[in-house]
Amino acid sequence: MKISSVLAFILLMTARVYAQVPTVAKSCCAASALQTFAELGKDVTFVATHLEPLPFALENKLGKEITFPVNDGKAANAYLIKSAKKSDKWVFVIHEWWGLNDYIRLEADCISKELKDVNVIALDLYDGKLATTREKAGEYMQAADVARIESIIIGASDYVGEEAKIATIGWCFGGGWSHKTAILLADKVKACVIYYGMPIIEDVQLEKLKAPVLGIFAIQDGWINGKVVSDFEAAMKKNKKSLKVYSYDADHAFANPSNPKFNAEYTKDAWMKSMDFIKKNL
Repeated sequence: MKISSVLAFILLMTARVYAQVPTVAKSCCAASALQTFAELGKDVTFVATHLEPLPFALENKLGKEITFPVNDGKAANAYLIKSAKKSDKWVFVIHEWWGLNDYIRLEADCISKELKDVNVIALDLYDGKLATTREKAGEYMQAADVARIESIIIGASDYVGEEAKIATIGWCFGGGWSHKTAILLADKVKACVIYYGMPIIEDVQLEKLKAPVLGIFAIQDGWINGKVVSDFEAAMKKNKKSLKVYSYDADHAFANPSNPKFNAEYTKDAWMKSMDFIKKNL
C-alpha cells in the first residue's frame, strides 16, 4: 500500500499533537559504543522489536537529493533543504538503521518547517542502501564501516562551510552517530540530540565534545537501558560536559510511528523538547 506524502505528514504531525572552526581530523580511537550498538543487528530480540515500515513515497518534497565530495574519493549522498533566507545554521539529520528513506526525509521536512531559519541536511550513511526488512536493516547496521561514515560526516562538514553552526539529531543507530558527529566536528556543533542511541562514554572522545547534549531515552528499553544512561550521565559529568536527559516510560524506538510500541504523547513531548533545545543553542 502506498501512502501519499500528505497523509503521511498529517499522520506524523497528528501523532505529535496528541500523543572559528578547527581543522577536523578523523578520530584515531575505536568507536566502541557505536560498534557495540551495531552488533545488536544480530540480536534476534532487538531485530524483532522493530516493525517493518510501510512502503512510503514522499511527494512534494521540500528538499533535493545532492552529492558531495568525501576525502576517501567516493562521493556521498544527502537530502538537502535550504533555508528560505541565507543562513549559516545547519541541522544534520542522521537516519535510523533502515537507511535514508522517505520517512527520514519527512522528518527533515518537519524540522525545516519548525525551525524555519536553518538549512537541513539528512546524511546517507549507507551509501544508497535501503532496508525494507528487519533482517536487512540488521545486516546493514552490522556492516556499516566506521571509517567511511566518519569520512561522510567530515565531507558534509566541509560542504556546509567553515562558518556553519551545526545541530545534530538522530534516532537509534542515528542517535549514536549524532553523538559521534558532535565529537568529530567539535566547536562547529552547537547542539546534539540523541534519541535512544548508544552514547559514547570514553574520556578520550568526550574531551573533544563541545556541544551541549539532549538525551531522549526509554525506561523500558532493553538495550539502551538505565545502566547505559546512568553511565553516560556519569561520564559526561566527569568530563564536565553539558547533558540534559529525559527518560520516558516507553520502549525503544517509541518515537517512530511505524513501531508497534509507538507512543504519541511521549513523541510530541520529546519533539518539542528537541526543537526548543536546538533553537536555544543553535
